[in-house]
Amino acid sequence: MRLPLLSNWIGVLGPMAVDGLGRNIDYLRISVTDKCNFRCLYCMPDEGVPLLQHCDILTIEEIARFVRIGAEGGIKHIRITGGEPLVRKGIIDLIREIKQIPGIESIAMTTNAFGLAPVAQDFKDAGLDRINISLDTLDPEQFKYLTRRGTIDQVIEGIEASLAVGFDPVKINSVVIRALNQDFLGFAKLTMDKPLHVRFIEFMPVGHQSGINDTGWNETDVIPSDELRNIISDRAEAAGLGRLEAVDKDGKPAGNGPASYYKLPGAQGTIGFISSLSNHFCSTCNRLRLTADGYLRPCLFSDDEYCVREALRYGSDDDVKGVLANALEHKPDSHHYRVGTDRNMSKIGG
Repeated sequence: MRLPLLSNWIGVLGPMAVDGLGRNIDYLRISVTDKCNFRCLYCMPDEGVPLLQHCDILTIEEIARFVRIGAEGGIKHIRITGGEPLVRKGIIDLIREIKQIPGIESIAMTTNAFGLAPVAQDFKDAGLDRINISLDTLDPEQFKYLTRRGTIDQVIEGIEASLAVGFDPVKINSVVIRALNQDFLGFAKLTMDKPLHVRFIEFMPVGHQSGINDTGWNETDVIPSDELRNIISDRAEAAGLGRLEAVDKDGKPAGNGPASYYKLPGAQGTIGFISSLSNHFCSTCNRLRLTADGYLRPCLFSDDEYCVREALRYGSDDDVKGVLANALEHKPDSHHYRVGTDRNMSKIGG
């Protein structure tokens, strides 16, 4: 196969990675596996999805090599995702190796935290800086309904262990779906006595199994961030906790995400809102995604992908740089409110 030329790299990458629209791209999200121990309703069907062949999955060494090449061109921040990254063999070794790469300033991971508690210290020792834990409900029965697997107790243990070993910040990611009638005030209360940072994410139309009961994504299930912020403020005020207050730059938790942050009076943690649909942040997007099977995806909502696996296995560093430059050059200006993608979220990376 003919690989992209180094000339495609020149002018796009130098001291920093810049896309075709002049945005500085310094944040790489890496899906290390398409496997997951949950079957969340909005992510995949109960029977799961066809898994990738082992030979199609990037090795730990290939991922580390890509990060090294990306860091030479300005990638500074790494997020490890899945599927569920805890089920990937060698994940702690990968984090340890990435931590040693010159130019990498931070490594974070998004996990469902099921099984995290026994290994939280190992991840901390390997160099993981921050951790995000996906949790959409605090109700044990609703948790079983949503995930179709496991119990919420192990996730709570993972959250407690993350705090105990010193991860800072520890963020809770909650996808907001109107039909679920989630306990938003309960989530907000988590931030009062512990340094937890809860982030509410608008329900996004990614993949084909993205709806409740596999009915598909529906716009009526989206609660815009502004509406949700008012809901939480009203409920918190009624409970005697006061209303949400905007957090200035110095009060925001560390990280590279697009959330806008607020807090309840006297709270140790914060409450963030990620408005991917109602007030999208495409013009300032700084991220690129690497799928578990070795494709660069410039935009979550676009099906445009650029295969870097072949270059990593059979090409030189310059060949890898050429694919990376091509992906950056074609990063779209916006998701344009697209509904549905060829890949489900578990295949793209959370």
